[in-house]
Amino acid sequence: MQVAWLNETPEASVVLVGHSDGVGGLDGNIALSRQRAQSVAERLVSAHSVPRGQLRAEGVGYLAPVASNAPPEGRALNRRVEALFVNPG
Repeated sequence: MQVAWLNETPEASVVLVGHSDGVGGLDGNIALSRQRAQSVAERLVSAHSVPRGQLRAEGVGYLAPVASNAPPEGRALNRRVEALFVNPG
């Protein structure tokens, strides 16, 4: 993530999208993936001084896998947070 760019571009923002593997129910995985994204947001605020107002955390659970959830390696790849940069100008 380009933290310097965020700090230099106050009109820009980031949507952090948390993901989970396919183990468990959808509601629980959405909550877990949102918590994962919120943890990343908190780290950006506390360790990199990114203004909280530039960050939004969402969770989509297991709805957008990047790998098969069958093997452990695939499940590990699916547990992630993606950053989507939004620049209104």
